[in-house]
Amino acid sequence: MDEGGRNRRASRPPSCAEPPDQGRLAIPLETVRLLLRPWHVSDAVAHREMWVDRDPRVPAHRRIDAEGRPTVEDLEDRIRDTPPPGSLGLLVVERKGTGDVLGYCGLIASPIVPEGEPEVAYELLRRARGQGYATEAARAVLGWARATGHRRVWATVRAWNDASLRVLAKLGFETTDRVERDAVHGDSLFLTKQL
Repeated sequence: MDEGGRNRRASRPPSCAEPPDQGRLAIPLETVRLLLRPWHVSDAVAHREMWVDRDPRVPAHRRIDAEGRPTVEDLEDRIRDTPPPGSLGLLVVERKGTGDVLGYCGLIASPIVPEGEPEVAYELLRRARGQGYATEAARAVLGWARATGHRRVWATVRAWNDASLRVLAKLGFETTDRVERDAVHGDSLFLTKQL
């Protein structure tokens, strides 16, 4: 999810185990306005900007620490170490025709949801929010999930993150009874979508 999401090691695109017997879809994904593509080392600058932009309610391990880490160089190293996406992975969200990096969106294998059912994750730079990019990117990612054989996708979001909850509602996610309580950072809500 975006900045109010769960602890998902979003500091870098995760290396996710492929679900068994799943196909692959050609990357990049394209929408009317966006290109969703693998990470380039040069994306580290925009990725660090996301770290700086994060809401202060986000857990400290997902914000810039007192020593200024992660640095752009730290993020460059993480990008270099990340395998290319298959049927899971986080993709850079880029505005078509401009090359502007707006954030990331993709599918991750999360230890807090059932095995083999991915979680959709996204985060946009503050300057890119409120323009429908998260919905557009996530819709493309849900198509990717369906094409690679997934039947259900999860999302987790902090209860205070109204913008992400609106995106998920537009995409047809339904709330579940599962809530992880967190008095410090806000409760995490669990939502699902059948594909």
